[in-house]
Amino acid sequence: MKRLFYVAAGAGLGVAVVRKLTSAANKFTPSGIAGSAGESFSGLLGSLRGFVDEVRTGMAEREIELHDALAGEQTDHRQQSPNGSRR
Repeated sequence: MKRLFYVAAGAGLGVAVVRKLTSAANKFTPSGIAGSAGESFSGLLGSLRGFVDEVRTGMAEREIELHDALAGEQTDHRQQSPNGSRR
């Protein structure tokens, strides 16, 4: 009975090791490398898109700030008379 247990445990462990080694070996085949490169590229592309979106958002916010600042200056200039005194 004890031997049967060890045979079954050894067989189970052997199957687990072979499956693990097979999956590791598949990562180094051309298709496995292409798959991991594709995943890395898609992750990089997603990060780049996120960065571009953040830059666009920042640009829009800054444009609003600049517009508000310039619009405020134009309002101040309109209120002044040509000789520099306020009306």
